[in-house]
Amino acid sequence: MTTDAEIQSALPALGPGNVAVITGGASGIGLAAAKRLAAMGLKIVLADIGGARLDEAARAVATIAGGSAVLAVATDVSKADGVGRLAEKAFDAFGSVSLLMNNAGVGNNPGKPWENRDAWKRLLDINFWGVVHGVEAFVPRMLAAGKPGLIVNTGSKQGITTPPGNLAYNVSKSGVKSFTEGLAHALRNEPGANIAAHLLIPGFTFTGLTEGATEKPAGAWTGEQVIDFMLAALVRGDFYILCPDNETTRPMDEKRMAWAIGDIIENRPALSRWHPDHKKAFAAFMES
Repeated sequence: MTTDAEIQSALPALGPGNVAVITGGASGIGLAAAKRLAAMGLKIVLADIGGARLDEAARAVATIAGGSAVLAVATDVSKADGVGRLAEKAFDAFGSVSLLMNNAGVGNNPGKPWENRDAWKRLLDINFWGVVHGVEAFVPRMLAAGKPGLIVNTGSKQGITTPPGNLAYNVSKSGVKSFTEGLAHALRNEPGANIAAHLLIPGFTFTGLTEGATEKPAGAWTGEQVIDFMLAALVRGDFYILCPDNETTRPMDEKRMAWAIGDIIENRPALSRWHPDHKKAFAAFMES
C-alpha cells in the first residue's frame, strides 16, 4: 500500500492542514475517504443530506481529526444554491480548499425510459448535476487561490458499459464521465491552473447504494479499499481510476469495455453483450 508520506510527497494538495470537501460523505466511499484523509492530517468538510447519519459520520471523523478540523454541512447537491452555501461555509471555516470530491449519488431505479419522469429527473439532478454544481461552486475559488488542487468525481463502470437494469443511473454516470473528461481538458488549458481532475470508477463496492445487502458480499470491496486504490492511482497520475473488486479483475473490465465500444465499430446491435444473437460471441471474446 502507498504510504501517507509517499502520497503527500507526490500530491501537495493532500498535505497536512489542507482542506478536503467530500459530498456524499456520511457513508460508503465518501466516509472512507474522509477518515483516511483525516488520518493524513487534512481538515474535512462533510456534505450529505442532513440528519443522524451525517451527525454520526462527523463524530467518527472528529475522533480522528479533532472536532475543530471537521465541518458537517447538510447539503442537497441537486440544488445549486445549496452547494453554493456549502462552498461559502467551507471557505469561511477553513480558507482555501485543496480537494473537492464530488461523490454524492443515488441508485434508486426510476424504471423504463418512458416512465416516472420526476424520478428520472431527481436521480439525474443528484448524480450528474450534483457534480456540475460542485465544480461551479468550488473551482473558481480554487483557481483563484493558485494552489495545487484535486477534483475527484465519482463515476461508475455502468456509465461506460451501460448494462441493462437501471438506465437512469447509467445515463447519469455516462454524463459524469464525459463532464469530467472535459473538465480535465479545460483545467489543463487554463493559464496558471494547478488543479487536476480525475474520474473515480469503483467496482462492486459495499456502500449505502448496495441493493439488498445488509453486510458486505464476498465479491465486493469496502469503501476503504476503494480509497486506498484511489490514492495510489492519484500518485501515479491516473485520470481514469478504474478499480477492480473481489470478482472482477482489470483485464475483465478492459474486455467488457472493449466489447462495448466494439458495438459501434462493428455495427452490432445496441448492448449486443445481452443480445441473443451475440451472447455466445461475447462469451468467447471474454475467454480469449
